Amino acid sequence: MKKEINYTQAITELEAIVSEIENASIGVDELSEKVKRAAELIRYCRGRLTATEKEVNSILNNLGNDENIQE
Repeated sequence: MKKEINYTQAITELEAIVSEIENASIGVDELSEKVKRAAELIRYCRGRLTATEKEVNSILNNLGNDENIQE
């Protein structure tokens, strides 16, 4: 990605691109660039979701281990 953005910004930009495409408010010449940008945003969002899922699972596993130690 060109600039650092967060997940919320990526989703907002992706929604705007989808809206432009659905409303046919972009020209054919611009369509390819919009689709490429949308693909970048989707990859970024998937990566963030996967990383967050791993982090949450790790935290939950650690909590489970802490509870087993205390019993």
